[in-house]
Amino acid sequence: MQTSPRLTHEEAERLDAHWRALVYLAACQLYLRDNPLLGQPLRPEHIKPRLLGHWGTCPGLGLVYTHLNRLIRNRRLEALCVWGPGHGAPAVLAGSWLEGTYGELFPDVPRDADGMTRLFRAFSTPGGVPSHTAPGVPGSIQEGGELGYSLAHAYGAAMDNPGLLVCCVIGDGEAETGPLATSWHADKFLDPVHDGAVLPVLHLNGYKIANPTVLARIPEEELDALMRGYGYDPVHVTAAPDSDRLEVHAAMAAAFDSAADRIGALQRAARAETGADRPRWPMIVLRTPKGWTGPASVDGVPVEDTWRAHQIPIAGVREDRERLRQLEGWLRSYGPEELFDDSGRPLPHVLDCVPAGDLRLGALPQANGGRLLRDLPLPALEPHAVDPERPGASMHEPTRVLGGWLGELMSATHERRDFRMFGPDETASNHLDDVYGATPKGWQARTRPTDEHLGPHGRVLEALSEHLCQGWLEGYVLTGRHGLFASYEAFAHIVDSMASQHIKWVHSAREVPWRLPISALNYLLTSHAWRQDHNGFSHQDPGFVDHVLNKSPEVVRVYLPPDANTLLCVADHVLRTRDTVNVVVAGKQECFDWLGLEEARAHCDRGVGIWEWAGTETYGEEPDVVLACAGDVPTQEVMAAASLLRAHVPELAVRVVNVVDLARLLPHQEHPHGMRDADFDGVFTRDRPVVFAYHGYPWLIHRLAYRRAVHPHLHVRGYKESGSTTTPFDMVVRNDLDRYRLVMDVLDRVPGLAVRAAGVRQAMADVRSRHHAWILEHGTDLSEVAGWRWEE
Repeated sequence: MQTSPRLTHEEAERLDAHWRALVYLAACQLYLRDNPLLGQPLRPEHIKPRLLGHWGTCPGLGLVYTHLNRLIRNRRLEALCVWGPGHGAPAVLAGSWLEGTYGELFPDVPRDADGMTRLFRAFSTPGGVPSHTAPGVPGSIQEGGELGYSLAHAYGAAMDNPGLLVCCVIGDGEAETGPLATSWHADKFLDPVHDGAVLPVLHLNGYKIANPTVLARIPEEELDALMRGYGYDPVHVTAAPDSDRLEVHAAMAAAFDSAADRIGALQRAARAETGADRPRWPMIVLRTPKGWTGPASVDGVPVEDTWRAHQIPIAGVREDRERLRQLEGWLRSYGPEELFDDSGRPLPHVLDCVPAGDLRLGALPQANGGRLLRDLPLPALEPHAVDPERPGASMHEPTRVLGGWLGELMSATHERRDFRMFGPDETASNHLDDVYGATPKGWQARTRPTDEHLGPHGRVLEALSEHLCQGWLEGYVLTGRHGLFASYEAFAHIVDSMASQHIKWVHSAREVPWRLPISALNYLLTSHAWRQDHNGFSHQDPGFVDHVLNKSPEVVRVYLPPDANTLLCVADHVLRTRDTVNVVVAGKQECFDWLGLEEARAHCDRGVGIWEWAGTETYGEEPDVVLACAGDVPTQEVMAAASLLRAHVPELAVRVVNVVDLARLLPHQEHPHGMRDADFDGVFTRDRPVVFAYHGYPWLIHRLAYRRAVHPHLHVRGYKESGSTTTPFDMVVRNDLDRYRLVMDVLDRVPGLAVRAAGVRQAMADVRSRHHAWILEHGTDLSEVAGWRWEE
């Protein structure tokens, strides 16, 4: 294996100069609004009125930035860095400003004293730069405010990027989170042939906001054993408050060189088919004091190497002259006059380690994934579509039909490798297993003869951690590729917070001119609340949709296709979208085929449609009642209710409306897909009773439609937290979503029908009572329910 020579004294000094310049700029962002080069003694008016941001992790992040620069420049590597301690944004901003990418992307912040001042003033200021690594930070692919996702993002970024090295800095506070702890296992899924490499840097500075961190306090041999147990080969680099910095640079350079040599050897062996077992990838354990090189103490209280260095190490500097002088002494300790010329430009030796062009960390195309994004070669829908002779004449499993189409898409992207599927051990359970005809499940650990569909180069990734699947997908799409996350509906809630963070990222990225659109993050939620025959109440929760629709309307979309063809059309649509988060809810059990392919296309384009063939209204006249539905099971119950009304109350004018795109219910000024009032009124009327059967919690429909004229006449049935392991029809009865209850709702709400059709209402109630007795005795649904078919 190749080894690199030890740093010379001169090389270490040049690296230290870059590091000092970076750390100086990071510290100044927290404090200064003027006097960037300390050309004058610091005065209160040079200090920001509000001191905000995080100092403690910045020196360690700066050390990584400096040495990644050296590694990239010396080896001409493509390297991306995922900054887990994203609250250390001052260090990342300083690094991108020093290398020149910040000034290129923000021309009003040039690489001189004026640009320094603008950078300092903008940091953590209203209308300026956020305190975390937000989308406006060059080279960043995650916000970093919520901890736990960095390593999963790094592995997602490395997938199908064979020439990319992804360095991932993991803070020791972040290392205590559940998602991060699981992410260490991602090395069992990384394909050394087709994927890039991930180099974790576990940054131990000892403290969180107010407490010590677990991994920093256990003995080094115990930590080493833990990392080796996860499958890594750790290299340790340690700095103390009194360390010789040049020796630290030498150790850090040796660690990065050793890791790069090891990664190269492992990849060459795997790609030459001489690799034997799963690679044991290198990692670096970096120990630096929290707030390293900052003030050792303030007013006699220790700060450096304690939790007090986490945010602002010296407070009150505008008001307290002694603290102001201490701040000035601290900033001058980095020797800015040795690092910048009189105009504030970095001196040549400071930039000696900085790579050029797109190899700079802030300029790498993969960190701005839209630069690399290509449209998917989406297959034609026709060969996969079902062809019902008439509405409801046949039944198919929607996800099974979709699985065939996705399998063809997997085949079409075999060479380009820019589409993947992720899920927690449920691809086959969710009836999507036709994709295995095109690609196996990716797997690098041991296999047994009884295993199925496992392979080292597979592009379906399954791990029983929704956090890991979500993180992989986020890293994958953020770096310019496409993907789909399929999950049981109830357990999508596990990634509620991750989804929120990604939505916030996309929302903010839309406002950054140089951030190009990325592909959508797509969820397929199946095995849904209404068909949990094996699992019951614990698996019945349709609330992920509610969570998502609370978020930025520019970003979020929710679709509830009622049958197989509409699911195909929705899938084709969402895989074309950009800068969105799409939630598609569809069942895996057999359901009726309501629409042919062309009808489904038109219906999906509208998002909301009147199914004239299902109702009994007369053309040119308003209906007496609107039966609306969203979701496959609610659609079936509405269709059955419409059939009952046609038979028992033939004079009633019933309109049937199906909703595919849930955001269509919002006003157009609230959501890009929202309907104008005139269009909404044309479909739902302004004053006729609307009985709405909805897949999820009924109050969501009220919230979406509360400003509509018809809202006082809107009655919604949906899931109301009544579940069990029971028959399919009993689930809808328990939640008052069944066809008989819907007929009763119509009779109760259309003026005059409660009296005229009292006998019909009583008959509907009687069937519900008979149902309860029947399932207790027989354990199956009533024959008239189980055998029901739509007839026009």
